[in-house]
Amino acid sequence: MTRYELFTEEHEAFRASVKDFVQRELAPHAQEWEEKKDFPREIYERCGELGLFGLKYPEEYGGTGPDMIADAVVNEELTLCGAGGVAAGLGAHKDLGSYYIYRFGNQEQRKRWLVPGIQGKAISALAVTEPHAGSDVAALKTKAVKDADHYVITGTKMFITNGSKADHVVVAARTGGEGYKGVSLIVVEKDTPGFTANRIATVGWWTSHTAELVFDECRVPAENMLGEEGSGFISIMKNFQWERIVMALAAVRAAQKTLDDAIAYAQSRTAFGRPVAKFQTWRHRFADLETEIHAMRCLTYHALRKMAAGEDAMREVSMAKWMACDLDWRVADEALQVHGGYGYMMEFPVQRAWRDSRLGPIGGGTTEIMKEIIARTYGL
Repeated sequence: MTRYELFTEEHEAFRASVKDFVQRELAPHAQEWEEKKDFPREIYERCGELGLFGLKYPEEYGGTGPDMIADAVVNEELTLCGAGGVAAGLGAHKDLGSYYIYRFGNQEQRKRWLVPGIQGKAISALAVTEPHAGSDVAALKTKAVKDADHYVITGTKMFITNGSKADHVVVAARTGGEGYKGVSLIVVEKDTPGFTANRIATVGWWTSHTAELVFDECRVPAENMLGEEGSGFISIMKNFQWERIVMALAAVRAAQKTLDDAIAYAQSRTAFGRPVAKFQTWRHRFADLETEIHAMRCLTYHALRKMAAGEDAMREVSMAKWMACDLDWRVADEALQVHGGYGYMMEFPVQRAWRDSRLGPIGGGTTEIMKEIIARTYGL
């Protein structure tokens, strides 16, 4: 075993191949895609060809797993592509929409949506958040009313990654009364009458298709429901753990890259006749951040190890998601500071790291929610 007895030699060899793909086929285009605020759909298919979407799934669906550790490696390495929106778009497809269909769907549904998803030929998304219901999933208002062999969906979803690019969306809707027991999951395909997706502008993740989704009496076949009616809330809670651990892993990886770049810049930039990196104020700040990143890497890998072993890792995952995402943002802020005025200029990539990292403490469960979960695990 290597690296905290978590990654095998095979995992490290796989990491090298993913890193090579990212550096050759994604990173060189990051600036171009940022300017266009988009990246080619063909990238999804390319990832499918390389097997990057199939690591959690068995061969019968075109997967190469299940291997959760290898799948986590993909999230870490995609973070280094240079554009947060690209990593977010690919990750949302891999870890949200597709994974929900696999975990909670039946065989027919998996063949219909998961198989092309693993191939990268169909893009998926997950729609839970609403204009007035983010962290409080049990309070969502989007309704799905049964009408013979269909559900009629009415409501609005907000901040949905891949929302205006997805071929199908896993939608959390209220099929019953108030509270968590009334929530179900239903797959809505993009060409369904009454369904519209409106892309919205964001501070960071410019290449990600973040969107508002509107369902205006959208008729969806009842066979599109994932799992039993009323089981949606529990399904969402179960999948939150994976979403949060991969966000934590990506945040640690991003923080390390941002800090490495900041140190390199500080070594090349001079002030008062010597490199900025030689001033004690910066040397000590860099030392602080390197230490915090190392500590967070240990915590995230510990949480990942527990998850892969099938153990309850809610506490550790919540800790990792909170602290890693906050750290990524703080590292980016310090990195921007050491660049001085250049850090505030759009032509320097540090501003992108700064903008992209700010989503971490919000998405997938806010920092405040993570602290609440941790407190509850201690009976507080």
